[in-house]
Amino acid sequence: MSAASNLLSEDQFLCSICLEVFTDPVSTPCGHNFCNQCITQHWNTNNICDCPLCKKQFRTRPELNVNTFISEIVSQFRREAELKASSSSEQQAAKPGEVPCDVCTGTKVKALKEKQAEGLIRDLEEEICELMKRSSEVEQLFLSEDHLHLLQGFSSLKAAPPTKDWTEVSVRPSSYEGTVVRAVAQLEETLSKEMKKLFEADLKRKQQFAVDVTLDPDTAHPQLILSDDGKQVSLGDVRKKLPDNPERFDDYSFVLGKQSFSSGKFYFEVQVKGKTDWMLGVSKKSINRKGKITLSPDEGLWIIGLIDRNKNFAVDAPPLYLSLKCVPEKVGVFVDYEEGLVSFYDVAAAALIYSFTGCCFTDKLLPLFCPGENDDGGNSAPLINCPVNQTV
Repeated sequence: MSAASNLLSEDQFLCSICLEVFTDPVSTPCGHNFCNQCITQHWNTNNICDCPLCKKQFRTRPELNVNTFISEIVSQFRREAELKASSSSEQQAAKPGEVPCDVCTGTKVKALKEKQAEGLIRDLEEEICELMKRSSEVEQLFLSEDHLHLLQGFSSLKAAPPTKDWTEVSVRPSSYEGTVVRAVAQLEETLSKEMKKLFEADLKRKQQFAVDVTLDPDTAHPQLILSDDGKQVSLGDVRKKLPDNPERFDDYSFVLGKQSFSSGKFYFEVQVKGKTDWMLGVSKKSINRKGKITLSPDEGLWIIGLIDRNKNFAVDAPPLYLSLKCVPEKVGVFVDYEEGLVSFYDVAAAALIYSFTGCCFTDKLLPLFCPGENDDGGNSAPLINCPVNQTV
């Protein structure tokens, strides 16, 4: 029995509507597969867009995607079935004594290879199901209007399901190797595109709450240099003689924004391009400004940063390094006061960098900036408050 025949016997490639081998198989958002004509006729007849298997209903008729993996396997099955029928016809015309012994040996080898292929395909089936499920979950998150649910849901999806390295698999004479690699690659690409669409839409929603942030010179550490318009800050070489007012930081090179927020949502963007060291985020207004400060959310600081040119980190409890595809050049900061949420975005990539969730805000919040050490001129580029461009 061939690998494709084994799959068919387990009803993996039978349309549950017509109970025949798939013709033009397509996938619904819930991950189930049907003949294109069957599912279309089902919806036209019942006037309800649902899944005939799991009965999930869709608010609008979803777009059906062609399942190329199943299409190729079904085609392979049909070819094998034709060859089997032809071979069976030829064997029926021959006498038993005329069959060479090496044919018997070849049959045994073929049976072993088919058994091996069947085991590999069962493993692949499990991976395909998991990837399809993950794709469906992403699509459902994409339709969510609940921002906290969206971010919490994403955190559970960030780790991709483990998959076998199918490029190392070689099974002969069946041609599943190329099919396996293409199917897994296609599903991973689809998942990646859905995730990108999800975060592009999410970032656009956050940018609707953009605020104009201006730096407060009364809070600036004496070594900081602020631009005249209050939009840029860098670290100078000289500690200026300034009034030691209660609002001013005297140890950490911090500066706060003039604007404070005690409710609702707000968002701002900061250019960090060209810098090797920086921190930014939000701080409670009553944060200690004098001497050493414990950097943690428990002390009223929700910040991320960069050190050593390419090591991004989040000042959480405990602090942790962030695994990012690239170092961001512009960072978006979003706060939802009532939800207790602080999120950071790579604006250019429309990707989430990190989120502090479940925060309990009881004080006014202010934007916080730290341009980092000068690094002998290597980190002289300023942090820049940028106007928000909502055409991501």
